[in-house]
Amino acid sequence: MNAFVVYVLLVKAIATSFAGMGSLPQIQQDFVETRRAITADQLNQAVLVGRSTPGPIGAYVVAVGYLAAGWKGAIAAWLAMLTPALGAIPLLVLMQRWMHLPRVRAAVDAVVIASAVLLLASGVRMAVEGWHQLSTALL
Repeated sequence: MNAFVVYVLLVKAIATSFAGMGSLPQIQQDFVETRRAITADQLNQAVLVGRSTPGPIGAYVVAVGYLAAGWKGAIAAWLAMLTPALGAIPLLVLMQRWMHLPRVRAAVDAVVIASAVLLLASGVRMAVEGWHQLSTALL
């Protein structure tokens, strides 16, 4: 697989997830099911390597890049992991320049509220699942 394709697919997966393991379903879809660049076992190995090494939880994408395209893929994956964070810096500078406009302020408020609702919904779902697992384990 081409290293540029690895970069583009991983940037898409990382930028559309909140953090960490949130990009895993998209990576599985793109790399395992659609393009067949790696197998499901290799994806599991990449997650294992990423979780067992020190560093950010989402660092498993570097192992995915390596398995898909060798060292060039690993470098592309590392760059893909950094791109959303580095892209946020110019966005924040622009936002500071335009925050005095009511429409921009309203849009930012809407994004913050939507993010809070999504996090709340995820938290409730995780709590219900945790409660179900706990009650199953105790009974």
